[in-house]
Amino acid sequence: MGAYGTLIGAGGGFVLVPVLLFLYPQAKPSTITSISLAVVFFNATSGSVAYGRQRRIDFRTGIVFAAATVPGAVLGAIVVGYIPRGIFDVLFGIVLVVLALIIIMRPVARPADQPRRPNGSVTRVITDATGTRHEYSFNIALGVALSVGVGFLSSLLGIGGGIIHVPAMVLLLNFPAHIATATSHFVLAIMSLAGSIVHLIAGELAPGSGLMRALFLAIGVIPGAQVGAVLSHRVHGTWIIRLLGVALLLVGVRLLGTVFV
Repeated sequence: MGAYGTLIGAGGGFVLVPVLLFLYPQAKPSTITSISLAVVFFNATSGSVAYGRQRRIDFRTGIVFAAATVPGAVLGAIVVGYIPRGIFDVLFGIVLVVLALIIIMRPVARPADQPRRPNGSVTRVITDATGTRHEYSFNIALGVALSVGVGFLSSLLGIGGGIIHVPAMVLLLNFPAHIATATSHFVLAIMSLAGSIVHLIAGELAPGSGLMRALFLAIGVIPGAQVGAVLSHRVHGTWIIRLLGVALLLVGVRLLGTVFV
């Protein structure tokens, strides 16, 4: 989970939440999301360190997007406590399937020689550790608005947000896939920390079983995140997004099948 989540910039929560739903069918949604967000924090932090060494993180943009996700993440962590388990399972499955279909049906376009410059855009130029130059322009106001929504949905569902943020950054904001996955991981670390703190204060992430489960899972995802960041060097950006779409579809269909069968 740690390696794959880091490779596609999703943090791995989209894999962990269904697993926890299957393992603990009687657990409250808030308990499931609290454990997942804590694990996502450790995964995203480890992955961010690796991506930072590769110089693929757009820190200037990441800080702005992360600040925008925090209010949504706090609200999502509060709202999930009022959602019945059955509704949560259906909502989670539908979100995964819809996102998967959007990604699969709209493949990532090849970057143009000159970056597109949408209205209200800013331009970034990043040269990574391999010497590859990435230049792109995006609408930062749109990025902030998307980040608020990502913070809420990801915290509400416990999925961390990368499965929403990475496609949005690539398809709507014109980010190169490798920069999007790395920057998303940096944003994810800050956002999942905010959500986890809310759960900790609310008592959902209790120092007993909930916190211990998260820590045991973190032992595996931390080294896995390092592996995922290394593998990202060898995987083309288009395939990173396609792998994300396939993973979302499989998990979403499996979860909905469990609910309705």
